[in-house]
Amino acid sequence: MLSTRIKYALPGLVSLLGLIGIFTPERIFLCFFGFAAHFQYLFVPSDEMMEENMSRSAAWGFYCGMVFTALGTLVSLTAGGNAPAAALLDGILAGWVASVLGYSAVSAWRGFRERWGMEHDS
Repeated sequence: MLSTRIKYALPGLVSLLGLIGIFTPERIFLCFFGFAAHFQYLFVPSDEMMEENMSRSAAWGFYCGMVFTALGTLVSLTAGGNAPAAALLDGILAGWVASVLGYSAVSAWRGFRERWGMEHDS
């Protein structure tokens, strides 16, 4: 069970990129500190419902990423007039952002629903 908790907390290490925003003038890197929220999974007891919630959240993140990678590439190629390599890079960026946002939103929503259901369980 500890290895599962560590696996779910690993995205929190991306928050270390936020240090670049502190020590350089590139303040956009401060956004990476948002990944520190994943460290909460080190302290949450893992059960079947949590496993199911994480699996569904990951699936949503994957599908959001694939769709937005394709859409971002097509929009950048057609409307942006970029070269194919630059358009693909734009699409990959859009896909990565959509994956992170999709996973985080679904994970938070399912976590809130689970906590609300536990508190109001009769």
